[in-house]
Amino acid sequence: MSEEQNQSPAFDRRMLEALVCPVTNAVLEYDAEAQELISKPANLAFPIRGGIPVMLVDEARPLE
Repeated sequence: MSEEQNQSPAFDRRMLEALVCPVTNAVLEYDAEAQELISKPANLAFPIRGGIPVMLVDEARPLE
């Protein structure tokens, strides 16, 4: 397997324009380092796994 195949697919930042927080419908911020989408109004961070945002509240991490 090549090194490129071992890496997770990159998140398509253009997708961010179409996604909103499922709790507040607020615009999300992309945290590339943590691979999360941040909803400041909901105080939640939604994970990005394999290049796919997981927009489930049960999967979100509360922000500190």
